[in-house]
Amino acid sequence: MTRAFNLADLFEIVVDAVPGHLALVAGATRLTFRELDERADRVAHHLAAAGVGPGDHVSILAYNRAEWIEAQIGAYKLRAVPVNVNYRYTADELAYVIADSESVALIGERSLIARLGGARAGLGHLRHVVVVEDGSDEDVPDAVRYEDALAAASTGRDYGERSGDDLYLLYTGGTTGMPKGVMWRSEDIFMSAMFGGNLMGDPVAAPEEMGGKALEGGVTTMVCAPMMHGAGMWVAWIALTSGSTLVLWTGRTFDTGAVLSAAVAEKAQSMLLVGDAMARPIADELAARPGAHDLSQLLVIGTGGAATSPDVKRRLHELIPSLLAVLDAFGGSETGASGQAVEPAADGSPRFMPRGADVAVLDESLRRIEPGSGAVGQLARTGRIPLGYWKDEAKTARTFVIGADGERWALQGDMGRVDADGSIILLGRGSLVINTGGEKVFVEEVEATLKTHPAVYDALVVGVPDERLGARVAAAVSLAGPASDPSGEAAAGATAGGVGADELIAHCRAVLAGFKVPREIRVVAEVQRSPAGKADYRWARSLYAPGGSGA
Repeated sequence: MTRAFNLADLFEIVVDAVPGHLALVAGATRLTFRELDERADRVAHHLAAAGVGPGDHVSILAYNRAEWIEAQIGAYKLRAVPVNVNYRYTADELAYVIADSESVALIGERSLIARLGGARAGLGHLRHVVVVEDGSDEDVPDAVRYEDALAAASTGRDYGERSGDDLYLLYTGGTTGMPKGVMWRSEDIFMSAMFGGNLMGDPVAAPEEMGGKALEGGVTTMVCAPMMHGAGMWVAWIALTSGSTLVLWTGRTFDTGAVLSAAVAEKAQSMLLVGDAMARPIADELAARPGAHDLSQLLVIGTGGAATSPDVKRRLHELIPSLLAVLDAFGGSETGASGQAVEPAADGSPRFMPRGADVAVLDESLRRIEPGSGAVGQLARTGRIPLGYWKDEAKTARTFVIGADGERWALQGDMGRVDADGSIILLGRGSLVINTGGEKVFVEEVEATLKTHPAVYDALVVGVPDERLGARVAAAVSLAGPASDPSGEAAAGATAGGVGADELIAHCRAVLAGFKVPREIRVVAEVQRSPAGKADYRWARSLYAPGGSGA
């Protein structure tokens, strides 16, 4: 059978090369490549018996666990399209994604499917539900138990030929709006987000090469990010298609001590985190308990979904002597992995070096901005980019555009400028720009500057209404020292842990233009983010609403 740059084909090539190698560690579950392949085959045959076929969509609703991986691979084997569903969503949000994706089958944990409640009745396309047991006793009617389904299904690989054109669909929530499905060709997502089978160089020329690379020996990779998000999914597939051992953090919350214990037990050589939300607690734990965690095997920490502050990177290098690099990956659901972080700009703004010439900053005429010009534009990628958004032609037309040179570009939404050396300085998302007195302020630029103060643990910057300026720059900041006012009531001039808002404002004024400097700073006990590190800007704005406390 001819093999394609198709995720199921690539996985099977690796299975055949290293069947007895440990493929997956997820809590107490340990599976070799052969065992994982057989369980995925059983998923595929069960779905096929239930009427699921090529092109049909299958929603997966679960925390990180072995069944998430099995279900995704099984769907791909069948040439069906797995749909990642965020387990943090409310019933209405869950129903929206399942309905919008037109999923005909749902595989998920009992308690999470039960959360749908009456909303399930409105899911007209959904005709088959498979329940993964999670210890709850909630009723999920008209469903098949996952293990019963697998026990009755075949392990055969009696599938037809697959294609690099088979669909990869990634639902992404972003910071605003309803979740949207980004459609990729399978071959393109492998090349753009999974490095084409070669992290440090040119992509492999043929699918069969992945078997030889697997025989060279992989890297034990621990993924702490959720599989339901692109960053976690992409790194997991880098491991699965390279013969590496994938170690999944399966805790319902990020338990720093337990994460490090798992990394030590499995001798993790690389670890994927979500920016400061995970990296900083790890640094704090290592500093608080010297010698308690033997991470001498750990060579690389990668982060996705959020950046890691320079001071956290420095501390990790000091605390983990074996560590060769802390790599912040830049990219997005619409662009794949676009590059790696380098030293921040003078004002603390994040800066990254593009992986290739297919990543650029475009001006308003959709022309490439020349390095060193100082002009600000929108980050974009050409070449292997998505087909568009699922069922949203209008948004597809706005995001995937034809540039002045005739190339098709994906606009990520981040604004930036190109430095003289070709690196790109990120200024923030265009949707979060604050217009204050006619001047534009990119919130992430100000956040980066605040985080260069040694006392700042985390920061979010927002625009709040102002009668004279239209909007003024404001911030919510938490400190690395003793906690501040948990209600968020402390305004400019207030102190916490010996550092006051006035000092932080002065720190910003030393490196930022006056109009970018926060006019108010609320020092709070904790800056609210999702467990995946996503900024909660709505909460930050609520601090400045009449009577707002951020609670």
